[in-house]
Order: sequence, then C-alpha cells, then structure tokens
Amino acid sequence: MIAGRGVEDLLRELAPQVLGALVRRYGQFDACEDATQEALLAAATRWPAAGLPENPRGWLVTVATRRLLDEFRSASSRRRREAAIMAATPQSAVLETPLDADPQAGGDETLTLLFLCCHPALSPPSQIALTLRAVGGLTTAQIAAAFLVPEPTMAQRISRAKQSIRASGAPFAMPEAADRAEREHAVLHVLYLIFNEGYTATTGAALTAPRLSDEAIRLTRLLRRLLPDDAEVAGLLALMLLTDARRPARSLPDGSLVPLEEQDRGKWDRACVAEGVALISETLPRGVVGPYQLQAAIAAIHDEAETLDATDWPQILALYELLERTAPNPMVTLNRAVAAAMVHGPAAGLDLLATLESDHRMARHHRLLAARAHLLELAGDPSAEAVYRQAALRATTVPEQRYLTGRATRLAGPGATRYRDEEG
Repeated sequence: MIAGRGVEDLLRELAPQVLGALVRRYGQFDACEDATQEALLAAATRWPAAGLPENPRGWLVTVATRRLLDEFRSASSRRRREAAIMAATPQSAVLETPLDADPQAGGDETLTLLFLCCHPALSPPSQIALTLRAVGGLTTAQIAAAFLVPEPTMAQRISRAKQSIRASGAPFAMPEAADRAEREHAVLHVLYLIFNEGYTATTGAALTAPRLSDEAIRLTRLLRRLLPDDAEVAGLLALMLLTDARRPARSLPDGSLVPLEEQDRGKWDRACVAEGVALISETLPRGVVGPYQLQAAIAAIHDEAETLDATDWPQILALYELLERTAPNPMVTLNRAVAAAMVHGPAAGLDLLATLESDHRMARHHRLLAARAHLLELAGDPSAEAVYRQAALRATTVPEQRYLTGRATRLAGPGATRYRDEEG
C-alpha cells in the first residue's frame, strides 16, 4: 500500500502528460479530457490499495484510451467517428500497442496543454477552470469548492470551455512564434490569478484557499522547468514564493486577518523567502525587466526587512513608479499611493488615491476605501472611522469585513493606531 497523498501528488504530475498524449494522437480535447479524468479517478481508487503499477503513466494512458474508445463506440455517431480515428491509427495499434511506444506521445506535452487551455477564445474564468482541471488534475468538485460555487455551475463552465476549444479548431501544437508571446502572457496571467485567489479569496468565510495557491506555485515551477530562460516566468515564481512565505502569519487560528505590521515575522517561511530572493536576484540583471519581476522585487524588499520600520519604502516607491509605467493598473496605483504615503506623508498618498475615484474598476472596490481609511488614520483624520465602515460593507470575505470593522471600532475608542500596510 502507498499513502494517499503520494498517489494524489503523482496523479497531479501525470495528468497533463496523459491528456497531452491522448490529444496529440486523437484530437477531440473534450473527449480526451473526460477519459483522462476517469483514468485518474480509477487510479486514485486502486493504487493506494494495490500499489503503483510498474509504469504509472503507461497505466493511465492505457485506461484512458480504453475509456475513450468505449465512449466513441457507444455514441450515436459511432461509425463516423471510429472511421476518422481508425483512418489515422489502425485498430490493432490502438488495442495492442502501448501509447507510450509512440515517440511523439512519449514527451511531456504539458506546455502545449497550458497554451491550449489559455486559448484566446476562452474568457479568463474559463481559462482558469480549464487549466486547473486539465493541467492541474483537480476534479470539478475541488475546483468548485475552491471558488465557492456549486459543482454543477463549475461543470458547466468547464464543459463550455472544452466546447469552445473544440469549436475553435485549434490544433494541439505550440502557437506560431508570432502568437506565442501573447499566449504566454495569458498563461502567466492565469497562473497569477489562480495564486491570488488562493492567497486572498475573493468571497467566503476563509481568508485563503491554500489548495489554489499551492497549485499555482506547482504549475509555475513546472513552467519554469519548461522555459528555464524566460525571465518573467522566473519573476512570477519568485513573486509567488515571496508572497506565500507570509501565509503562516497572515491569520489567527480563528481565521482572523493579521495585517503585515502585526505579523510575527518569525512565522514566515524563510526557505521560501530565501528561494524567492535568490531567484529574483539572479533574474533581474539578465535583461528586460517585466511586471512580474518588478512585483517580485517589491515583495523581496518587504520580506527581507526585519521589521516594518526597517522597510526600504523609498526603493519600494521607485519600483512601483516603474511598474506603473511598465504595466498601468489601478491596483498598482493604489499600492504606489501607500508607498508614497510612507515616504512623503499621507497627503501625498491621498492625492494619488483621488485619481482612482473616476476609475470604474475601483470606484466601489473595498480596497480603495480601505486604503483611503488607512491613510486618513495615518493623518489623524477622524473621518477614517466612517470610511473603514464603508469599506467593511463592500468587502466580500468575512475576515476582511471583521478586520475593517475592528479598525473602525478601535478608532471609535480612545487614541488611534498606526497605518497597516495593505500588502500583508
């Protein structure tokens, strides 16, 4: 017998390889993905009790192929679809030749699969769901639970995504050079969104969804192995490691949010910090600096500071100014405002926040109100209490609502406390 956790990790690693092998040979991404999931479930049931087969990947490919062919045979268009498959692959080869014997199928198709899941025909939510299912090996139930939606809703989203891939006629191949850069940007963005959702959930009773952030780090590590010379892939991995290192100190046992200023830095994962700092230090001097590298550099400054007061805020402000020129975004402006307040005083930060009030993406966002409340508190303005309460009403997670309400309550009492950095 082998531990269930070991089986789960192995299956997540093999899932994209098996799916890639099937899609490379048969096409029909949706049918191949369903067959792969059935093989993964069969392995998860059998392997812990019976032990690993001699060739786990080959076992999965064989089982998935049989499920795929069974589905083809049972469908109403049996003859037409089997004819198309058998025209490319003789039935004797399908039934008797292990798929691993195919030189093309023997390679790791994970990178190709990642690019396919991030096809421009899909919306970002669909790209995320399909990536977690097809590349991450997560079940529909696991993905639904992570995003706090009913399983049927997530199943429909994934089904529509697979149908869109099929309708697009996209071949199972790496994009042409002209399209690769744009698609790679989408791949990195999807991994970034998955990590962010895991590190700070957008809705629900929990502050974090560790399964998602762990999966994003795992997939980004994999992407780095596949693209070892890509500076932005390295930057994204460094950013994730440096940010996730704070996770053990971000909440109390009851789930309450702990802001950066109050965190016990002794609880930070120093191995992750060291790896992230080494990675970004190696990457930054190599060439053109992109937004993920800049964000990683900012995270490294935070993580290397022994205390909040020791933080090099002028350097952080300079990096945010460069990031805003490189990749303009209202959240970048919001964080630049916080850094400006720490360097030049709260009035400078409030002036920058005022520029976001007309941005429809931020006008009703609780983070804009929370940042304004923090800076008003830093300035000693009594209106900070009311703004905290407004932010709490708009917050979408219970820990953030409680934290913001708590800040307002404390301001209502005697005295006021210092600003808490939003980046905790």
